[in-house]
This record gives sequence, structure tokens and C-alpha cells, in this order.
Amino acid sequence: MAKSTKKPAKKSKKEAKVSKSKAKDKYLYFFGDGKAEGTGEMKDLLGGKGAGLAEMTNIKIPVPPGFTVTTSACHLYYEHNMILPDWFEQDMKSYMGKIEKSMGRKFGDPKDPLLVSVRSGAKFSMPGMMDTVLNLGMNEETLAGFIEKHGDPRFAYDNYRRFISMFGNVVLSIDKDLFEDVITKKKKDKNIKHDSSLQIADLQDIVKKYKKIIAKKTGEPFPEDPYLQLALARDAVFRSWNNPRALTYRRLNDIPSNLGTGVNIQAMVYGNMGNNSGTGVGFTRNPATGENEFYGEYLINAQGEDVVAGVRTPTPISQLQKEMPAVYDKLRKITDRLEKHYRDVQDFEFTIEAGHLFMLQTRSGKRTIQAALKIATDMVDEGLLSSEEAVMRIDPNQLDHLLHPRLDPAAKYKVVAKGLNASPGAASGVVVFSAAEAVKVSGKKSCILVRQETNPDDIEGMNSAVGILTSRGGMTSHAAVVARGMGRPCVAGCEAIRVNEAKKQFHIGKLIIKSGEVITINGSTGEIIVGSVATIDPELSGEFATIMGWADEMGRLGVRANADTPVDAKQALAFGAEGIGLCRTEHMFFSEARLAIVREMILADSTDKRQEALDKLMPFQKKDFKKLFDVMDGYPVTIRTLDPPLHEFLPGQEEIEAKMAALDKTDEEYDAKLATLRKTILRIDELKEMNPMLGHRGCRLGIVYPEITEMQVRAIIEAACDVAKTGKKVYPEIMIPLVGHINEFRNQKEVVERIANGIIGRSKHKVEYLIGTMIEIPRAALTADQIAEEAQFFSFGTNDLTQMGMGFSRDDATKFLRYYSEKGILEKDPFVTIDTEGIGQLIQMGTEKGRQTNPKLKVGICGEHGGDPDSIQFCHEIGLDYVSCSPFRVPIARLVSAQATLRDKESLAKPSKKKGSAKKKPASSKSSTTAKAKKTTKAKAVVTKVKKSSKVEKKPAKKPAMKKAAAKKKGAKAKK
Repeated sequence: MAKSTKKPAKKSKKEAKVSKSKAKDKYLYFFGDGKAEGTGEMKDLLGGKGAGLAEMTNIKIPVPPGFTVTTSACHLYYEHNMILPDWFEQDMKSYMGKIEKSMGRKFGDPKDPLLVSVRSGAKFSMPGMMDTVLNLGMNEETLAGFIEKHGDPRFAYDNYRRFISMFGNVVLSIDKDLFEDVITKKKKDKNIKHDSSLQIADLQDIVKKYKKIIAKKTGEPFPEDPYLQLALARDAVFRSWNNPRALTYRRLNDIPSNLGTGVNIQAMVYGNMGNNSGTGVGFTRNPATGENEFYGEYLINAQGEDVVAGVRTPTPISQLQKEMPAVYDKLRKITDRLEKHYRDVQDFEFTIEAGHLFMLQTRSGKRTIQAALKIATDMVDEGLLSSEEAVMRIDPNQLDHLLHPRLDPAAKYKVVAKGLNASPGAASGVVVFSAAEAVKVSGKKSCILVRQETNPDDIEGMNSAVGILTSRGGMTSHAAVVARGMGRPCVAGCEAIRVNEAKKQFHIGKLIIKSGEVITINGSTGEIIVGSVATIDPELSGEFATIMGWADEMGRLGVRANADTPVDAKQALAFGAEGIGLCRTEHMFFSEARLAIVREMILADSTDKRQEALDKLMPFQKKDFKKLFDVMDGYPVTIRTLDPPLHEFLPGQEEIEAKMAALDKTDEEYDAKLATLRKTILRIDELKEMNPMLGHRGCRLGIVYPEITEMQVRAIIEAACDVAKTGKKVYPEIMIPLVGHINEFRNQKEVVERIANGIIGRSKHKVEYLIGTMIEIPRAALTADQIAEEAQFFSFGTNDLTQMGMGFSRDDATKFLRYYSEKGILEKDPFVTIDTEGIGQLIQMGTEKGRQTNPKLKVGICGEHGGDPDSIQFCHEIGLDYVSCSPFRVPIARLVSAQATLRDKESLAKPSKKKGSAKKKPASSKSSTTAKAKKTTKAKAVVTKVKKSSKVEKKPAKKPAMKKAAAKKKGAKAKK
């Protein structure tokens, strides 16, 4: 529904009194004339854009004057029913006076009017997610003065129509397509392609039609009072902090919702004054590859919105050197200076007004992970950064983007069109033409979102799609910037395609591609291909190895992997894992041959028959463990004994009944087969539990059926002894799951020691092993001091601990957790990030109590949280020895381990509050070689092809010291 153009309602006396008490606070910060009231360090208060404008002003870079309305004002706005007090409006007028003085023009002056832009600016960059209004201050009176001052009616009307449409959409919430339809029809009627070809009469007619739309939608005329326009635009920017696309962007990028946004009110400079004017955006280095090259694009005779909106396809910035060499040289000098000043790649915006250059923004540029790695290492080589700073510059979550596939060079395909290579990677999927359709389809199949150009409202669809294709826009368009941030491949500005979103199809010449048909895009080359093309996994760069090598030298927290197969184990080592933190033995039972034996064991009606089945199963288990130990030569392998309830290995009752119905009654074995199936149904019924996650599983299986634990321990230790015979080092760690009481652990520990020591005693090759437990029941954390008297290590199973500690079913919580997030009940999904205030206290308490009775206790986690950066940070803070995660999350964990250690060093110089409940840091286990050793050896295995089934290629460590450390570390990995 369209917003009103009326003045905001006045505050009540009570509200006015509260507001008056805040009047002494400073909410406005001026920048201009070479001096700013703020600095670049004030991002919390001024937002990123405001801080950048202040800093550029202070270092004498040409910036149009203006002032920033702080994030505190945004809070004030929301705290007081979205109405700012009268004294605030007076302060705004006072600061507008400062811009007037600097520019020599008056806001609302009918003879020589000052126009301003109103832009958002949060602490963290959120490109396109919030709102902007340009050319504010125009009305019928100032329009006449503007024409008289500049002597160019077309220029004046072009600004006026831009202002009305932006104000109507952003401030009054009128669908922007209504305005776009008017201008599109006008260009079609006049048979012209670009807005810049519209004549004065055309623009005058467009302005009239725009005003009619506003009057019809709001029931009121377009507001003529410039100060009313300013107040409404400012408030619209504040409101945009909580628009759907901003909420989605913050959720996807883990940006806190309580920061608020600043508002930057700045004197307009005009890039649309003719062919000696223009506007552009750029980066001081290539944000896609990291190459040290000037990167960007611009448009002549245009305003900034034209570049990012993709209305026209811009020109590469290198061309500016030919069109305006003096301006280009000045721009290069300024941007080089900005990069050295900030010691980071800068994303900048500029406007050229009648040959004069103005900088409108600078901020740290968003970049792909490939670019981030190269830029960080290059800046170390250039002396701009230390290796510690380079490690801190890498976003751990972005490392996932390294694993994007590329087209198989051996594949044969025909390129049907080519656009701009806006974001690297390749993807195939069915074509969809709307964000809503992408969200709907994505749960069933991969999709490519095809649009003329994306806009901020498409954020959910872009996240759901595997790739994005647009017919308009450039390398810094909305589609390009957002796709790079998401790690999605994107081809932008493909002018060869004509998109018809209404008919859900696009044309490439005579070729028609309809919704649901499959295409492939190559974001690295800009190529469009009909049909699906095979992809291969990427090769990790040398810069990745360099950063990981630095990280390993800096980090304290060890990193292991959850791996059940030799393939997973090889991949874990390739990514630098220091061992296996969780091997789930039940995953070894699901092949067809083994499953039949497992079911035989479950259906056995006596101990002897159960033992017969286990004896058949034992060679399979032993073979699996031998392969695992062989791959993990010298690294610890934590093996969890059988955990899930037995019914999970049996078929469903419907499947059995179907088999019974299908039996051939003429078969001689009919009766025997029928009896077996009936017995299976009875056993399924016997094993059925009301709440299997709290039922007969984990150590409870081993207590009731000790022969199961005996078989598994026998397989583990015999495999270890066999591998030890080959000269390889083997360090098995046997982990008992679901222990809640010390006596449960004692029971299973006796079984393990009896079987293991008997085998080792008969073997010529001695094997050291550890016995520990998985802490996943709250009672185990509460009584950890008792359990630690018997256990040699703890591994917190954070998935189940969260489930039991919060009372959330992992399988069912998805039905309500999204609402918890939207309504602010929970900041994050507790199954993704550890709930530090609740579950985190159980982990910290269990660790502290355990080490009270066993100072040498080794402690880690092995749930899905082991690969989550915030959870890893928490584990570091409370003094755990290691985390264990999926192999493909190992690089993330290694990087976060280093960053957490570096933050510790920073906090020594500048005290800061710890997260969650981690108020004090328990000492790490002195026996843990993971906590003690430098992790330099992992760099040797990181330059590898990321193939789940391929041979791992290792890169030897460069320094002899690394090899020595590796040998020492492997020999001591699991010793007490």
C-alpha cells in the first residue's frame, strides 16, 4: 500500500519528554571543506558509508559536502514509534545550513536550489538492500530556478523525473514498474533505445504521468515542500533497514539486526550534465580474480543509479583514459591513495560533473574467495599487510566457495551466447524467470534464475538458484555483486538474449528457451550453453596453501574430521585434518551384503545365534578399520561404537508385508520364507519405541548385548595390530556413545580393556589406544568429574546435546525454528551454531569438571558445530583441544582456529568481553599434542584436486623444520 505524503504525526507530551532527554546526544556529523566531524573508525555510529565519507574528507579527497544521520538516530526513530522529535528536525535544518554555506546554494531556493541525495549506510556493506533517493529538493519552483541556473531544460527535467520515480517508489512505496512502464512506452513510441535520447517534451510528459500515478496511489499530490521531502526520505531509509530484502540479506550474511543504519545527506553532483560528465563504480583490484588491475565501469551522461541498476550496459573503466585522460589520471591517483590508506581493496563510486571529479563512496570491496586469497598474499608481499593481518582478512565462510565446480574441459558443447563473466563458477539447471519460482523449484531440482536484471527483491530467489543470468547490467550490477557474495556463478549483461518474463521464455536470435528447459552458464567466461554440461571440481590455488600454512602456524585449536571411509579420510588429510574425530561404525553396515548379516544378528533369538552373525560381520569391520588406519598413518582415529537403535537396520513393516504378498505359494521354501518374514514383523514390533532417540541405543546396546561391543573392539584392535606390523603408526581412540552415568562407562570400559588387552598381549606389535566417551546427555556434563576419573578423553556430541538440552527434536524443529529466527526468539539456529548461553554452559561445565579430576583429559567436539565459525570460536575460548567436522569444512576450522588465537592477542592489548558464557578460559590438556604442536605440517596437503573419489596429490612442505615437526607430531599424536 502506498504511503502518505503528509507530515509525520506529532509526538505526545510523554513521548516528547522522553525525546527531549536525548536531545543532548549528538546525532548528526558534518563532512565538507576538507574537514569532517567524524572519522573512518566510527563505523558503529556513522555506518560504513558515513565513516568512509568522513575519512576521505579528512585526507583531502574531493567529496561533496554533507552530513551523516547516525545509527543512534535510527534507534531513536524505532524506539519512539517511528517519529523523530521536533528538536531533531531543527538540528537537521541547522546541518542543511552547513551544506548550503559550503555549496553557496540554498535548499528550496527557487533561483539557485541546492539538491541533495539521501542514502543508507549500515556498518556492514549491504549492496542494494536498502534505499536511496537522488535529486531531492526539486519541485515546480526549484525546477524553474534549476533551468535558469544551468540553462539546460532537458537536464533539469531528466533530474526531476528521476527524483519523482525514486521518491514514489522508495518513500511512498509505489511499485517501480508503474514508473518504468511509462518511460518504456515513451521510448517505444519514439523508437529510441536509451533514456538519454528522450527530448524535453518527452520528459515533461513523463513527469506529468508520474505525478498522476502518485496522486492516484496515495490520494494526495506529490509533496512540494523540500524539508518534508527530506524528512520523509530520511525516514524511508530508516524503514528500509527492516524491509524484506534487508532482513534476508542480514540472515544470509549473519549481520546483527540491532545495528541500525545511518543516513547520508549529501549535496548532489551531476553525472548527467552532458558528454563531459559521467558516473562510475570500481575496485582498486579485480574483485573476481584478485589481480592487481584497475577494475570498474562507467557511463557518460548518467547518474549513479544507471550503473548499478543495469539500465544501460556500462563501458570498462580503462576506456575512460581515452575519453577523459586528466580525470582518469586523477581517479587512479586517488584510488591508489585510498587503497594504501585503508590497506585493503577499495570499492569506490565517483561522479564527473562537467569535467570535475568527485568521490561519493569508498569501502572495503566485496570479493570472491579466490580474489581474497590472492589479494591477502599479494599485500603481504607488497608490505601492506603482515601475515597475521592477511589471515584475519579471509572470511571463513567464503572458503566454501572454493569448492565450486567448473566445466569439464573434455566436455563437448556449443556456446549460444556470451555475456559478462560477472561471478566465477559453472552451473546447470532448469530455467526460471522469477525469484518466487526459483524458491519453489529449488527444493526439487537445480535452477538458473534468468532476468532482464535482478533487483534487491530477488535476494531469496538468487540464494535458491545455482546460477544467475541477466540480459542487462555490468560487472558491478546488482546481480554481479550479490552473486559474487553468495558464491553463485553469474553471467550478466548478455545483450544477445531477449528476456520475456511474462511469457517465461528468452530468445537468442531464433532460438527460444522456455521455463523448465535446462541451460548451463559459465560465470568464469560469460558463456551460455543449451543443455547440461559435465563439471569437475576445482584445483585449490597456491595462495590457499600459503594462507593455510600461516594459519596453521598461528592456531592453537586442533582440527580433525568426521570420516567413515578411506575416501573421506584421504579428503580430510588433503584439507589438513590432524586426525579423525568421529568414525561412525554404523555407516559401515549399510551395504547389501553386510545389512543382511546385521539383520540376522538383530533377529537372532539367542546369544549363540547373535554371536554367529557377529562373527560373520567381524571380518568386514576389521577390513574397514585396516583401510582407515592405513590412510591415517600416524594420526589418531576416534571410533564410536554402535550408536543408533537397532530398528534402523530393519526394513519397514509395509515393505515386509509387500514381500509376504509377493511370495510364490508353489515355492518349496514358501513356508520357511513366510515364517522368516513373520518373525521379522514381530521383531520390528518388539523394537518399536515411542522415542527412539532416547531409547535403546548407544552404550545401552553394548550393555544389554556386550557381544556387539566385543566384536567391534576386536575388529578395531586386530586391525590396528595388523597395520602396525607394516611399520605404520596407529592410534585408535575408542569412544563409547550416549553415556549418562559413570557406571555405564565403567561397564563398557571393562569390555573394551578385556578384549583389547588380550589381543595386544598376544601380538608382537604393541598398540596404544585410548578409551573415552561422547558427552551428549546433559547429565554426563553435570557429572563429568566422575566420568573423567575413568575416561581418557571427552568428545562433545553437540547435535544430541543440543537436542536434549533444549528439548528440540532435530527432525521436527525445522517446523518452528524459522519463526523463532524471524521473531527474534533465537538469534541463530542452535543446530547450526552452539547456543553459548545454554548448551555452551554444559560444554564449558563438562570440560572444567572433567579436568578437575583428570588434568590430562583431552576434550573436543564432533557434532556439526565443529565446522561452524562461531562455534569454533567458542570452543577456542573455553579451552577445548580440538574440533571435528566434515572433511570439506576442515579448512574453515583451521582458519578460524588461527583467527581465534589472533583475537586473543588483540584482547591482551585491548580487553573485550567474551562470547556467551566463556568468562574464563580453562587450561588446555597438557597431554594434547594437538594443542601444543605447531600445525605447520598441514600445508603440505592442501594444493589438491578436490575430488571425493580421486587420488590425493600432496605438495611437500617447503621448510625442513616443517618435516621435523610433522614427524614429531605423528609419533606423539595420541600419547598421554
